[in-house]
Amino acid sequence: MRFPKRPWAEPFKIKVVEPLKVTSEEDRKKYIVEAGYNTFLLRSEDVYIDLLTDSGTNAMSDYQWAGMMLGDEAYAGSKNYYNLEANVQKFYGYKYLVPTHQGRGAENMLSHCLIKKGQYVPGNMYFTTTRLHQELAGGTFVDVIIDEAHNPQSDFPFKGNVSIQKFEDLIKKVGEKNVAYITIGATVNMAGGQPVSMENIKAVHALAHKHGIKVVLDATRAMENAYFIQQREAGYADKTVAEILLEFTSYSDAATMSGKKDLLVNIGGFVAVNDWDLFEELRNLVVIYEGLHTYGGLAGRDMEAMARGIEEAIQDDHIAARVNQVAYLGNLLDEYKIPMVKPYGGHAIFLDAKKFYEHIPQNQYTAQVLAAELYINSGVRTMERGIVSAGRDKDTGKEYAPALELVRLTIPRRVYTQAHLDIVAYSVAEVYENRKNVKGFKMVYEPKYLRFFQARFDKI
Repeated sequence: MRFPKRPWAEPFKIKVVEPLKVTSEEDRKKYIVEAGYNTFLLRSEDVYIDLLTDSGTNAMSDYQWAGMMLGDEAYAGSKNYYNLEANVQKFYGYKYLVPTHQGRGAENMLSHCLIKKGQYVPGNMYFTTTRLHQELAGGTFVDVIIDEAHNPQSDFPFKGNVSIQKFEDLIKKVGEKNVAYITIGATVNMAGGQPVSMENIKAVHALAHKHGIKVVLDATRAMENAYFIQQREAGYADKTVAEILLEFTSYSDAATMSGKKDLLVNIGGFVAVNDWDLFEELRNLVVIYEGLHTYGGLAGRDMEAMARGIEEAIQDDHIAARVNQVAYLGNLLDEYKIPMVKPYGGHAIFLDAKKFYEHIPQNQYTAQVLAAELYINSGVRTMERGIVSAGRDKDTGKEYAPALELVRLTIPRRVYTQAHLDIVAYSVAEVYENRKNVKGFKMVYEPKYLRFFQARFDKI
């Protein structure tokens, strides 16, 4: 007898469950209107399958929950801080650690320390909070990602790569002293969760250091990036994710981290550096914004959960299960011929809203419309990643119109089963089938900063 390919299963079993509420379509229409057609403003209890984000929505393990009972809640010198520091040094390789309440706390402090007013900060595509912190510190973000990143149909395996030519051109144009640092997101969220190759970060590191420029890594999903290198880049197939991650981070000088993603916790982050003087400045600044440098806005139990999360998340079987669950959803949608970003990201599937609603212009917030329609159809909550998220030019006030107008279906780690994803795929397909009569939005309320979180819309 010939057997088919051995089936795959998650490398864990379920111990605790949380009931889900199923609402009617009539109720969902009411809820989305009350939320101003913004999925961020929906109540969690009115959501069936929540794919808004993978940030802080992960399921923690029994090992992590046990660690939380060992929280040392001393104001200074918590033992949990030293456990976290040891694991950051072991698995990420940085010398010095400053914990923060989450990733944006790390971004804020690092921007204050490294950016002088008028300087430029190149990066491989913007991220919302990162760019805002850079701008508030007086810097100007410059996108130096490769052109393939802006093309949803490109199948280039490392669409997160920096264009070395664009980076070099910026240095020549503004002068090396006017470049604060280069920031490398791995993976690149706004491009569809696309990875950076080892070859590319080596080249970035060499060029940056030639000109005395620091390389700052956004390590939020760097473990997933390491897995993509293992699967796609020559010479790494026989290396573990842990080995690849340690090499990858060695080509950077500092890192910001939102532990709420890769590290399997509900809150927490850090900034890690190799330079003592920068560490001194950061640990002075953290006292102002977050808390003492040995807790940084976190309880001891939270630091312990994050320290143990590093140990679990770095395991090859965990990363493979996580990334392949995303691919499972992508493959289902591909069968329905749904337009989306390819290759699939490590944390989410990104729907191409421009191809979805070709009759709705981008300035009518195409992706926002699609996110609202998905919720109405099934109670599945997703996130807009297009013109609303891009915001406005800080000097002209004009809306950015990014090439990518996407809706992100983000998979929390260890939370949903494949049956849940079957429902998600069916819902997307149904919305795609009924796409022709859908109309665009107008924005009726716009907050000053990070408008996608709180903006409100109405139908045109």
